[in-house]
Amino acid sequence: MFLKDSFKNLVPRELLRYLGPGFIVTVGFIDPGNWATNIEGGSRFNYDLLWVITLSTIMLIVMQNFSAKLGIVTGKSLAANIYSRFPKPVSAVLGLTIFLACIATDVAELLGGALGFYLLFGFPLWLGALLTVIIEVVVIIGQKYHTLERLILGFLGIIALCYAIELLIVNPDYIQAAKGSIIPVINKDNIFIAMAMLGAVIMPHNIYLHSNVILSRDWGKDERQKRRLINFEKIDTALSMSLGWLVNSSMIIVAGAVFFRNGIVTTSIEQASATLEPLAGTLARLLFGVALLFSGIGSSITSSFAEANVLTAYLGKPENPRSNFYRFGLIATSIPAFLVIVANLDTYRILILSQVMLSIQLPFTIIPLLMLVSSRKVMGNYASRGGSMWLGVVFAIIIIALNIFLLISI
Repeated sequence: MFLKDSFKNLVPRELLRYLGPGFIVTVGFIDPGNWATNIEGGSRFNYDLLWVITLSTIMLIVMQNFSAKLGIVTGKSLAANIYSRFPKPVSAVLGLTIFLACIATDVAELLGGALGFYLLFGFPLWLGALLTVIIEVVVIIGQKYHTLERLILGFLGIIALCYAIELLIVNPDYIQAAKGSIIPVINKDNIFIAMAMLGAVIMPHNIYLHSNVILSRDWGKDERQKRRLINFEKIDTALSMSLGWLVNSSMIIVAGAVFFRNGIVTTSIEQASATLEPLAGTLARLLFGVALLFSGIGSSITSSFAEANVLTAYLGKPENPRSNFYRFGLIATSIPAFLVIVANLDTYRILILSQVMLSIQLPFTIIPLLMLVSSRKVMGNYASRGGSMWLGVVFAIIIIALNIFLLISI
């Protein structure tokens, strides 16, 4: 029933014009943080944690739909809605938590770009991170949104193609992988990585981002157009997030087939790349580096959109991409993230820890989102009720429970 109504009376040309916002979000959860958690999860536990990707992707589709629907109906982003509708002390706390989550996100994105430059060209990490920041700022400021959207779609296609070829190279056990995708295995040994994987898929900044980029599809404010836009959004989200599920699952499957099978637990992305070559060949290592570089740059661009939206909205500033304050917001969280990289800390541990931080922040994003989309005062006749709302509440409870389990297990 979730997508049944969405496929009714669709005009294919209109649907193709609409597709895009969901894919912008998707490249954000195929980011370098996912690489670190998926590689460690696959190398340590084989296919046992594939179910985390399946469950978190289902949760993600529901939450991203809520976020996009909020943007369509109210004409404002999640950040702007929280700022204007919640008490100022509450919105201040929520704003602080998402800003810190954005810094953690930027650490992962910049590290990914830096590692991609290092693996392919031998650049030092600080230079690779700096190049990633420069590229993202030049691309965002120099291009129109729809051009950026097509660019990100191209990045996503390259990443997916690289991993499709790698799957053919490593020849995994698909039956065992299928079982791992649907049968939960959770214990004190794997909870830390499982929660990191959850945070890497259901990323708080992406939930904020979807409610913002959806505003690029403003086709009118009458009831018919709103409902049509909501239907298109459901299709866009389902298709794009399903592609994200395939890529993330492929990362774990490749890690399991190459590293776990040979008794190797990876402790860095650099080690994973170096070990991949003797076990799976030079082509596999090259594809690994190319996909990582495009992942780092692409996710840096989309995270910058989210961060500028969060910073401007929570400070009550107009979300005007031409304003100097908005442009500062594009790089505000890059500055502390860049300093973390320059400090030459353990990049692999930082990547995984950053994703755990995102998981811990998730309730501070999901709870206000559910409150807003279920409110008739905010959403009018579009307020979420019934099965979809209960599903959102159940997912929120699961995320909170897993976070509590994580804190107890540390």
